[in-house]
Amino acid sequence: MASPMSAGDFLSALKREGLRVVQVGDWRHHNRNHKGPWGPVHGVMIHHTVTSGTAQTVEICRDGYESLPGPLCHGVIAKDGTVHLVGYGRANHAGLGDDDVLRAVIAERVLPADNEANTDGNRHFYGFECENLGDGEDPWPEAQLEAIERASAAICRHHGWNQRSVIGHLEWQPGKVDPRGFTMDAMRARIRERLA
Repeated sequence: MASPMSAGDFLSALKREGLRVVQVGDWRHHNRNHKGPWGPVHGVMIHHTVTSGTAQTVEICRDGYESLPGPLCHGVIAKDGTVHLVGYGRANHAGLGDDDVLRAVIAERVLPADNEANTDGNRHFYGFECENLGDGEDPWPEAQLEAIERASAAICRHHGWNQRSVIGHLEWQPGKVDPRGFTMDAMRARIRERLA
């Protein structure tokens, strides 16, 4: 069981892992903590945005929509690999997911199929939204994939987690397909190598 790192430690961890980081507004205090607890944290969740254009993507992920207020993640990973920090604390990114998956993440073992949505993921996961149309055709530049790898590894390194603490939204919540265009198994292999 891990307490979330402080916003300052989060920023430092990302920078230590060699990431380019842009701080957007008062990201350290932009959160949904009034809606419920943030933590204990158990893993990192990767998403795609179904948007195009970094400025618009960052704005949407920071502010959200009328039906889903922001922040929609902690960091937006742009096509060029830059991480834009838009919030810290509870964020509207994971939604309800499978308690069996959460137990597997905590135990750092192979994930079961996600077949129910009964557990609050916004409480337990760091979240990164990655700029991509999510159609399976929009490319994932190597700089962006490397940034996903580095950001995930930075958090895992801080908490003493291994690559099995990093999952995709599609592995958490039935009906989700993100991230689409690379496999989470391939990404976890990259994270494992970086942590080694």
